[in-house]
Amino acid sequence: MDLKCIFSLAILVFQISLSSTQNVNVVIQGATSIAETDDNFVCATLDWWPTEKCNYNQCPRGKAGLLNLGCLPMERWDELNKFFNQSGVKVTFGLNALLGRNRSQIEKGLWVGDWQLQNARDLMKYTISRGYKVDSYEFGIQLSGAGMGASVEAEQYGKDIVVLKKLVKELHPDPKTQPKVLGPSGYYDEKWFNSFLEVSGHDVVDGGQFLNSMDAYASDDPNMITKIQDPSYLNQDARTYKGVLNIVNKFKPQSGAWVSESGGVLHGGAKDLSPTFVDRFWYLDQLGMASTYNHKVFCRQTLTGGNYALLSTTTSIPNPDYYGALLWHRLMGSTVLAVTQEPNPNLRVYAHCVKKKPGISINFINLLKDSSFNVTLSNYEHQSRNLRSTDVAKPNFEFRGSKDREEYHLAVLARNIQGQIVLLKDVPMVPIETFDIPAMEPKLVNASTPISIAAHSIVYVTIRDFQAPACA
Repeated sequence: MDLKCIFSLAILVFQISLSSTQNVNVVIQGATSIAETDDNFVCATLDWWPTEKCNYNQCPRGKAGLLNLGCLPMERWDELNKFFNQSGVKVTFGLNALLGRNRSQIEKGLWVGDWQLQNARDLMKYTISRGYKVDSYEFGIQLSGAGMGASVEAEQYGKDIVVLKKLVKELHPDPKTQPKVLGPSGYYDEKWFNSFLEVSGHDVVDGGQFLNSMDAYASDDPNMITKIQDPSYLNQDARTYKGVLNIVNKFKPQSGAWVSESGGVLHGGAKDLSPTFVDRFWYLDQLGMASTYNHKVFCRQTLTGGNYALLSTTTSIPNPDYYGALLWHRLMGSTVLAVTQEPNPNLRVYAHCVKKKPGISINFINLLKDSSFNVTLSNYEHQSRNLRSTDVAKPNFEFRGSKDREEYHLAVLARNIQGQIVLLKDVPMVPIETFDIPAMEPKLVNASTPISIAAHSIVYVTIRDFQAPACA
């Protein structure tokens, strides 16, 4: 054997030795739920950016913007509603909250004056006359706190959203078909949000439809690929989720929050990150984290248009995040369960009641590139039906199922986390000639074996015979 072969063999042995498997026990408390999401938790936006909007020496939005002329012609609104009807989506329409206002002569970026509602009235009347369904109206975007290029004071915003609510009630007198009013859809600022809700009151921002778009990463940060594989970085958003939840519970305890726009902020997303496999470490972790803090809906910026799109702007072929979102929508139900594990923050775990009963579905995210996990499950069971909510339930037994588990293993082609080809059961997920999504069938696994989570992979697991009273 020559020196070259010996050297190659040494490298191979060294690489194999770096790979390891860690054993982890995950405990799922199935007795009670910790949060509830809407049934349509996974959401995607359609944006308005014009074709000529360019960054990073490219123009990633193409012709995907809803409007390119600065306004929404009714012919375009008719076309969009045809698409909405065919796809069966629920529509939230974002209204321009700056109409009628003027730039402040004193404070840069601040807009002052009352909102002008006539444009919104005309749109709603036309929409009603055509029989179109709008689930909710979102009042402005990114105007809270310091805003994004423009801002409105909280007290003024609160007064104006009351005006919008009255308009919606006037044109939709039947509460059963009345669209919801959403706001403020801006970056989280505790003082601003408190003032806004104090002015708007308890009955204006509807049924949990409190929006914030705080959840995003800086797409121009060259270290972002490393950061979103760091659990301490991912955990930072928990403080914001908790802060929003506390405010919602204070003013509207029966409601919850939305994440109205999430993704790589600045210039349409990061071209070498947002449309690649590595982005799903951040995206799916945020879906899980938001749901545990009782957020009702999580909207991804965007469905198409920009580097952060779920679908390629040029080909409409799904980017990797699309498949992760699709499985979440199909498998993870609205009831959220508490999860604890032996301390290994690089394995992210989220559990819900399964969308189609019985059982539970679990999402595993392995942030490590050189280590896999073998996971065993344990169940929590209350020792007494009279246990107080403040009492701690004790782990009762290691779960041993009798039915095969349903597992979906999502991996990346050739271990390239910046690639765009997703593997499911080692098969590339590529649309067929008719552009239909390939069938996403689970792998059936003997329930007596540990759950194997490969390095740098995403795994969904559905267990039909897991005893979870909260899912009954």
